[in-house]
Amino acid sequence: MGWTPKGTHLIAGEWLGGAEQFRSTPAHGPAHDFALGSVDLVDRACAAAEEAFWDYGWTSRAARADFLDAIADEIEARAEAITEIGTQETGLPAARLQGERGRTTGQLRLFADHIRKGDYLDRRVDAALPDRQPAPRPEIRMIERPIGPVAVFGASNFPLAFSTAGGDTAAALAAGCPVVVKGHPAHPGTAEIIAEAVLAAIDKTGMPNGTFSLVQDGGAAVGAALVQHPLIKAVGFTGSLAGGRALFDLCAARPEPIPFFGELGSVNPMFLLPEAMKARAEDLGKGWAGSLTMGAGQFCTNPGISVVLDGADADRYTASAKAALEAVAPQTMLTEGIAKAYQAGKARFEARNSVKPVLTTEQAGREASPNLYETTGANYLQDHSLGEEVFGPLGLIVRVGSVAEMVTLARGFEGQLTATIQMEPGDLADAQKLLPVLERKAGRVLVNGFPTGVEVVDAMVHGGPYPASTNFGATSVGTLAIRRFLRPVSYQNLPTELLPEDLR
Repeated sequence: MGWTPKGTHLIAGEWLGGAEQFRSTPAHGPAHDFALGSVDLVDRACAAAEEAFWDYGWTSRAARADFLDAIADEIEARAEAITEIGTQETGLPAARLQGERGRTTGQLRLFADHIRKGDYLDRRVDAALPDRQPAPRPEIRMIERPIGPVAVFGASNFPLAFSTAGGDTAAALAAGCPVVVKGHPAHPGTAEIIAEAVLAAIDKTGMPNGTFSLVQDGGAAVGAALVQHPLIKAVGFTGSLAGGRALFDLCAARPEPIPFFGELGSVNPMFLLPEAMKARAEDLGKGWAGSLTMGAGQFCTNPGISVVLDGADADRYTASAKAALEAVAPQTMLTEGIAKAYQAGKARFEARNSVKPVLTTEQAGREASPNLYETTGANYLQDHSLGEEVFGPLGLIVRVGSVAEMVTLARGFEGQLTATIQMEPGDLADAQKLLPVLERKAGRVLVNGFPTGVEVVDAMVHGGPYPASTNFGATSVGTLAIRRFLRPVSYQNLPTELLPEDLR
C-alpha cells in the first residue's frame, strides 16, 4: 500500500493520537488501528473552530473560493491512494470511488464558483428617506452572514461525497463557517487522507488551522458531545432515522437550540401510470431492477417501492423485474451493521402475511442479494411498517385497483427525498392528479427516469419533508446547501467603513 494511515485525529493543524484505539474492519485488505475519539478532543476542536471563525468568517469570497479549489486539487493529488484505502474499507468498486471522488471535487469547485458570483448573499438595500412624513426612514441594508462553527457527521454510504470534505463540509466552508467533522467508523482511513488534503489546502492558502478538524469515531458519547457543544451552531448529518432523530432531539434540547440538517431515510416511491405500463412494462421492470441494486441498494434515493395498476401489465412488469434481479450477483455491503440491518428488513417482510414473496434469496455475512415482494394498496395503507426504509436491494410492488387508489396511496406516504412518475402522453391527466400530492411529499419529483444519481447542480434539491430530512426548507446537494449555514443580518445607518465588504 503506497499510503499508510497515521491513525490519528486532526485538531487545528496537529495530528493527535490517544491511549485508546479501535481497529478498522475493511471489506478486504489490512486492518489499521485508529485513535478513539473523545469528549476532550471534541472540546479542543470546537474551541479552535470558534477562534478560527473570527478570521475565517470575515475572509473574502475570493479567498474562500480559492481555498475550496485548493481542497479539490489536493484531493485529486491523492487520487490513487484515496481509491485504494476507500475500496479496502468499504468494499465499493474502484470505478465507484473514482466517480465519487470526481463528484466531491466537482461540488467543491461548483461552490467556489457560486460564492465568487455573490448572488447567494441575497443583498438588499433600502435607501434612506430623510424627508418621509410623518417620520423619516433610515438606510437599511441586509446580507447573509456565516453562523459560526458547524459539526459534520461522515456518512457510511458515501465515504467521499457525504463525508469528510463532502457536501456539508464544502457548503459550510463556502459560507464562511469552520467545520469539525466526526469521522465514520466504517472508513477512518479514507477520512484521514481527505483530512490530509484539507490541511494541505489550509497551508497553501493561509487559512487558520482551526478552520477544519477531524475527530475519529468514539461512539455515541462523542457524537452527543459534538452536537451539544455550546460553540457549535449547526449540524450536518446523513444517516439512519434512529441515529439522526436522537441527535436532532439533542440539538433541540440544548440551552441554545441549533438547526440540525439531517438526511435520514426515504423509500422513494415510483408511480407507474397505465399508458406507460402498456408501452414499456418490461423495460420499466428491468430499469427498476438496475436502479434498485445499484451499489447494493445503498443509496438514499434507492426506489424501494413501485405502485402499479393490478392486471396483465403489472404481471409483465413484475416478471421482468424478477428476471433482472435474479441475474444480479451478491454484492458486498458497506459494513457488517448495514448487512445485518438488511437481513432484519428482509425478515420483517417475510413475517407479514399481507406480503407475497416474488423473489427471496439467502444472505451471508456482508454479502447482499436482491429480494422482491408484492402487496395490495389496502394492505399497504394498513401496515405502516411496509413503508419503512430497508437499506439495500429490496423492492416492494404495491398493486392498486385504480388511479384514484394510487392517489390515495400517495397521500399516505411519509416525506420522501424523491417521487417518480413513469408516464406517456396519454397519462397526462392522471399525472396531473398525482403531482400536487407528490410535490407535498418529496423534495425532488421526476418523470420517466430513476432517482438514483443526484446531479450536483444549482437546481438540485436533496431533502424533503420529515423523515426524509429534518428541515424541509433545505438541501444537502446543490448550491442552495450553502444557505443552511448563513443567517440574514440587517445594518441600519452604518457608515460605509463599518459595513461588510460585500455590502458596501
